[in-house]
Amino acid sequence: MFRIRRVANELYPMNRYAVEQVKEIMRSQFSAVKEEKIQAISEQLHDPLKYRFRAILFVAENNIGKLKGFALLMYVPDRGFCFLDYIATRKEDAPVGIGSALYERCREEAMLLKASGVFMECLPDDPAFCKDDNLLEQNASRLKFYERFGARPLINTLYETPVKQDDTCAPYLVVDLLDKTTLPQPRQLRLIVEAILQRKYADYCPQDYIEKVLNSIDETAELRPFKYLRESNQRSFEATIKSKKPLPLVYNEQHSIHHVKERGYVEAPVRISAVLKAFEGTGLVNILPVQFFPEKHIRQVHNPDLVDFLKEISAATPEGRSVYPYIFPIRNPDRKPRELALQTGYYCIDTFTPIHRNVWEAARGAVDCALTCAVEIIQGEPLAYALVRPPGHHAETNVYGGFCYLNTAAIAANYLSHFGKVAILDIDYHHGNGQQEIFYKRSDVLTVSLHGHPSTTYPYFAGYRKEKGEGEGLGFNHNFPLSEGARAQEYRMILSDALRLIEKFDPAYLVVAFGVDIAKDDPTGTLNFTSKDFEKNGRMIGSLQIPVLVVQEGGYMNRTLGTNALHFIKGLHDTVWK
Repeated sequence: MFRIRRVANELYPMNRYAVEQVKEIMRSQFSAVKEEKIQAISEQLHDPLKYRFRAILFVAENNIGKLKGFALLMYVPDRGFCFLDYIATRKEDAPVGIGSALYERCREEAMLLKASGVFMECLPDDPAFCKDDNLLEQNASRLKFYERFGARPLINTLYETPVKQDDTCAPYLVVDLLDKTTLPQPRQLRLIVEAILQRKYADYCPQDYIEKVLNSIDETAELRPFKYLRESNQRSFEATIKSKKPLPLVYNEQHSIHHVKERGYVEAPVRISAVLKAFEGTGLVNILPVQFFPEKHIRQVHNPDLVDFLKEISAATPEGRSVYPYIFPIRNPDRKPRELALQTGYYCIDTFTPIHRNVWEAARGAVDCALTCAVEIIQGEPLAYALVRPPGHHAETNVYGGFCYLNTAAIAANYLSHFGKVAILDIDYHHGNGQQEIFYKRSDVLTVSLHGHPSTTYPYFAGYRKEKGEGEGLGFNHNFPLSEGARAQEYRMILSDALRLIEKFDPAYLVVAFGVDIAKDDPTGTLNFTSKDFEKNGRMIGSLQIPVLVVQEGGYMNRTLGTNALHFIKGLHDTVWK
């Protein structure tokens, strides 16, 4: 198994480790490439102005970070195209489809960038241009691979003309039109070829050679006819016009084991089924199975004492019984009660979040759902939805409460933070005190929350504007308390301010703690938002063009819950892909 993710820089340990492995693979697979070119990859990632293109590095790695392959894609924004500089796998991993997955990811990225095509160089498969039979076979195999995606050599130009008389096997310029059917106009094509020759090969191609190649590009330039695909496959390819893909949705089929049946307990299993029913037949989501993750990801966020307590008391609680806290001892490590039932008040912040036999398994399942979605985001999905219960955003490092036991969104954000900066936007009606406390002293995770004013709204003790972070985290926590009954237009003005803060932070990933309890008639909120409001909010957030992981939090008006969630996700989906 492997995952594909983008490496934006070398600021994080996992990224530095990945780049070093990229260089290792390059040395083994491209022996003719000089060491200075290999070392230049680091500089290309953080200095696009020097090279006049933006380097985009994708790596395929296993679950412990060992690279199986990589692709280095160059985006040239002023000319509107991408150039595939390198794509390679470890020799021992070559036959398992890693190259195809990497190239598919490059194509997706190029489409998101609205590039006119992906251009690349491939050595020729024609004996007239290459006399080495062994090379011809390898070249043919490579060109056959790209032809499966519609990419073929540009013909009727002088691009494959050798720069020097003694050069052999001068490369084709291969073009992938990204499911379009026509080449760029000759003028645009000349600008693209000029950028390739001048920016990539300025130290090798003299200006008179470049001019000769550019002058050969006119209306006769075209892609070589399919050589390796069968006619039926050609027709199938040419008829394919890709649209926006369904987004990954992950939910735990066993979530219903967490069912508190006491009257008035609104956090019920019907919440998940209401949302799933709304998505049926829309084609908007692709439901994925839940993957299992090590417990260490939970313990990196929550105090191990809390984790051990939740596991122990869940196992010790008799089937069908709920345990509520009723004594709240002073939280001093030396004064923790011996009796498990009394420890509920030691670890809980309220009187309405019960413990029962299945609490741990349900909360742990929600975390696995969110981490499954996080992996999808790392691998290049622009949007994923963790439809989970119980919710999590009130759980802090040392305590649980507010129907929340483990902070699912915070655990996913911490996981993503190993791969780049993360912003958390909490739009539940209640303040995300859990994320605030967990990341209050950190600068790599920005926490932003829009919520009912804490003077009148749970959790009451956190969520004020003056809470800005502490130490290294000072300035990286922002609260936007709302007045009761705030109108949708006022809300979107405040949301706009919050989004500007996120945009300025420039995160690699955005985690949205999504509460539907801002809806009209929700029993826990005072706002009156309709499905149209949810869709508008989703569009605003998606317009940031940051990969988004949505983690379900509150929302208890089951009659409209599914419709509102659907419209929010639709708004995100419609804009995050642009």
